[in-house]
Amino acid sequence: MVLVFWIAVFAVAGPLAGKLNSAQQNDASAWLPKNAESTQVVELAKRFSPSDIFPALVVYERPDGAITPADQAKVAADVQRFATVKDVAGKVLGPIPAQDGRALQVIVPIKVAAEGNGWEELTPRVEELRSISQADTGGLGVYVTGPAGYFADFANVFSGFDSTLLYITATIVIVILLITYRSPVLWLLPLTCVFIALTAAQAVIYLLAKNGGLTVNGQSAFILTVLVFGAGTDYALLLTARYREELRRHADRHEAMAVALGRAAPAIIASAATVILSLLCLLVAELSSTKSLGPVMAIGVAVGLCVMITLLPALLVIFGRWVFWPLRPTVGSAEPTERGVWARIGQRVARRPRVVWVVTAVVLGLLALGVTGLDANGLQSKDSFRTAPEAVTGEEVLARHFPAGVGNPVQVVGRAEAAGQLQSALSGTAGVTAVTRPVVKDGYAYLEGTLTSSADSQASYDLVDRLRSTVHAIPAADAKVGGSSAVNLDILRASRHDRDLVVPLVLVVVTIILGLLLRAVVAPLLLVATVVLSFGAAMGVSTLAFNNLFGFAGADPSFPLWTFVFLVALGTDYNIFLMTRVHEESKRHGTRRGALIGLAATGGVITSAGVVLAGTFAALGTLPLVFVTEIGFAVAFGVLLDTFVVRSVLVTSLNLDVGRRIWWPSSLSRNPDVALDELAQEEPAALTR
Repeated sequence: MVLVFWIAVFAVAGPLAGKLNSAQQNDASAWLPKNAESTQVVELAKRFSPSDIFPALVVYERPDGAITPADQAKVAADVQRFATVKDVAGKVLGPIPAQDGRALQVIVPIKVAAEGNGWEELTPRVEELRSISQADTGGLGVYVTGPAGYFADFANVFSGFDSTLLYITATIVIVILLITYRSPVLWLLPLTCVFIALTAAQAVIYLLAKNGGLTVNGQSAFILTVLVFGAGTDYALLLTARYREELRRHADRHEAMAVALGRAAPAIIASAATVILSLLCLLVAELSSTKSLGPVMAIGVAVGLCVMITLLPALLVIFGRWVFWPLRPTVGSAEPTERGVWARIGQRVARRPRVVWVVTAVVLGLLALGVTGLDANGLQSKDSFRTAPEAVTGEEVLARHFPAGVGNPVQVVGRAEAAGQLQSALSGTAGVTAVTRPVVKDGYAYLEGTLTSSADSQASYDLVDRLRSTVHAIPAADAKVGGSSAVNLDILRASRHDRDLVVPLVLVVVTIILGLLLRAVVAPLLLVATVVLSFGAAMGVSTLAFNNLFGFAGADPSFPLWTFVFLVALGTDYNIFLMTRVHEESKRHGTRRGALIGLAATGGVITSAGVVLAGTFAALGTLPLVFVTEIGFAVAFGVLLDTFVVRSVLVTSLNLDVGRRIWWPSSLSRNPDVALDELAQEEPAALTR
């Protein structure tokens, strides 16, 4: 019945999941907080100019001399042809000569329909402009850049990559599952469940994006894929490991699954709930793209949880013990974890646990110092790619011959009676040229000015602040400053606000969940401290890698927050996997023995889960975008650090050193416990007797 139910869900969800790309919103203004000044300008500017116009800037450069009459004729002919391209709306401006006489510029306004597949049609229009302009150049360098050019190049990066990322991620998971299970068949079951979970999650998200106002962009859609694969496989590994353990104790596989699910499901549900609630904390964010990331990812984890605790157990029971071939677990056979590598590591840690956790904490703290070099003030568009697409090259050519802000004007809107003062203020601001005459309509005046600096540079951000201070001081003008530079600045500030608000909220949520799960106070506080320390070390190492290994120009403002939420939520996952087992064993064997048994029993599955999750996030590095690469690297490294060092060594040594007091104030903190000297002398296998 369970299998039939999920087959029906998959059949319904499949067609809907395929439409998710069409529901994406990748324009920057759609991500803005509603109360931002630039957002208000976007709405007011609709009275004066169409909000659905994206300009493409076509720049022609004669690299070895001045523009010739033949070049001018070529560009004039192109202008005539540009006007005939579909969706080109309004007058094509140009050719505009550069002052140095070595370049010409043409501005082509492209209309993007709000309904239907308007955004999908923008890229073909840009490609048509490139085809026209780059024919018979006669030695001219020709590039299409500007907002439309950049959008097309971003779209080309994402085009088809959803399926590529899916194949890469699936391959990584298959390889790791083959190594983990050592079975040519077993890996098929969790992988099938993950595919069904991803499809169902994408269908739900598509319906909410189309009908519920949920914002989805290309980045969140890709991260959804790796998160569902990584988290779903983690839950599958934990359940399968416990089921295989119970198959050695029970002859009936149904009974073995009932026991395994009863003991593993609370940890899996608690882990998923931690991730879901941590992600939903993003709903308090101002930035729309960050706010929407929470529910998008939370839906993926929730659907993955439902699949892994219903469909996977059903499939494992249906297929029986033979699915583990050639290492079929039989009743009474030895449990490999009793003498495994993690049992031996636990014994070594038990000899001097305080030294182990102090040294480990100090090393992690030193690694965290690298974060002081992190520049998370945003990336200019030209620095957002790891490659050099045409839009980047075109922007560099424009900057050599024209004012850097051409095509991305600053916009000022205010009361009509203050039009003259607004024009004077805009014209008198250093760094602004080519100020337009005020256009008055419906009681408002609208002006534009060209910036001499790039729209996404710090110089333009400073200029926007100065201009805002100037126009806000004009009496009764009710003036506001917008445009691309203002949008970027407001996104930067909203990201900082969101970081300062969400980070402590996530820590509170995680601490409460751990407290309720472990029924203790000391353990949750120590575990949260290890998670924060692990995050700091991962960020420090990542910053050093970005600056010195990859040579990135900086990081997106939302990078620290996104990385924090992923690493804290997923790191707490592994805390829960380990500590719920330690809590269970501590009731029977005491806290210190329970710590070693828990490590021996879960060390292997946590390691496998961490490698899977790290591998899936590392797959993001195949996308040639700096922000996505940085997220993939930082989360992958942080997860591996959590898996091999923090969870297995630091947390275990703390368990051993603090002993039963870690469960304070629960009754478990008053149970008798073995001394460290005695524990260090015991054989690993003897611990479970």
